[in-house]
Amino acid sequence: MWKPTNQPQTPARPAEPERPTTSTPSAPVMASAEPTSPRPVTTTTTTADQATIGKSLVIKGEVTGSESLYIDGRVEGSINLAGNRVTIGRNGVVAANINAREIVVLGKVRGNLTASDRVDIRSDGSLTGDVIAARISIEDGAFFKGGIDIRKGGQPQQQKPNGEEKSVPATEPAAVGARA
Repeated sequence: MWKPTNQPQTPARPAEPERPTTSTPSAPVMASAEPTSPRPVTTTTTTADQATIGKSLVIKGEVTGSESLYIDGRVEGSINLAGNRVTIGRNGVVAANINAREIVVLGKVRGNLTASDRVDIRSDGSLTGDVIAARISIEDGAFFKGGIDIRKGGQPQQQKPNGEEKSVPATEPAAVGARA
């Protein structure tokens, strides 16, 4: 019966086998379709999703990785997430030098911040330390004590023997900008 029915209806024949194939092993087909779909979604989600250090967590040491990080607990040591975003939540207490693409401070930070893009200190945020970034934003009500070095993207850094960073141009204009 299938052959006489399928021969006159050639367009229906491919549709017929596809429906049973899709219906019969629906889980494998969905699993095959889902990895194809999540790959773009994963790429999108990677930039949107972030790892979280919860309120009750205390981390002492070096934090490195290749994803964004939200800190609502305590971190002591160093944080190096060069191409990603680090957010210190309202409950976050960080005693560390932070190196990231973008740093947002809502809680308390004691340490130097180096951002390839920007640093945001929100109204409830507190930062004690120096900032090296291409852009900085300090909201009204925020606490900031330290120096600011505004660098355009791709500007080289020189390392001193003791590990401190030194900018190539003079830092006097940055100090004037910090006073204003």
